Amino acid sequence: MSFTTRFVDGLETGLPLGKILCVGRNYAEHAKELNNPVPKSPILFIKPPTSAVELEEPIERQFSHGEVHFETELALLIGERMSRVSAEEAMNGVAGVGLALDLTLRDVQSALKEKGHPWERAKAFDGACPISRFVPVEGEVDWSAITFHLDINGERQQSGKTSDMLFDMPALIEEMTRTFTLEPGDVILTGTPSGVGQLPRDAVLGLSLSLGLDVGTRTR
Repeated sequence: MSFTTRFVDGLETGLPLGKILCVGRNYAEHAKELNNPVPKSPILFIKPPTSAVELEEPIERQFSHGEVHFETELALLIGERMSRVSAEEAMNGVAGVGLALDLTLRDVQSALKEKGHPWERAKAFDGACPISRFVPVEGEVDWSAITFHLDINGERQQSGKTSDMLFDMPALIEEMTRTFTLEPGDVILTGTPSGVGQLPRDAVLGLSLSLGLDVGTRTR
């Protein structure tokens, strides 16, 4: 079943899901917790549309691939075609803001990295990208003051602040569009803060975004 992007009121955005562009190590503390060097330029990779599922959908079949780790990320829905845009222009093309889980097969990823191989088997499998509904962008938004959280079984696991990003969202979009043309319906995952870990079975997850989004899901 294909994924449909929707706004928080449940209405379809009218934008067919395209590629999902992801940013690795965009929070210094996350890079350090995995013993990775802090990057000097954005680390970019792509998840296919087939990796996307609704965030509210129970997380179950993903465990068939092995041990799954969670990474909570702020997600941007692209609303217009962008190529080689400046940082000053970048956010004009964002239609919505949501949350996503970048589910990762950490052991698989580590083995692939040791061999110098790409990460797709660990990051791009079916169901690897649960995505929430999107808060529409209306009026002025302080992109440097957005916060988001993940709770597991009522305990805070991750807290993110956009002011802590190594590369802020305008800079990320500017960098991405130097290489990739962004199309309406593409989604950008902007990196995860520290606190990532193994996703437990039979757990309740609660995610919140300061722009007015609360969403829950569970694992089985």
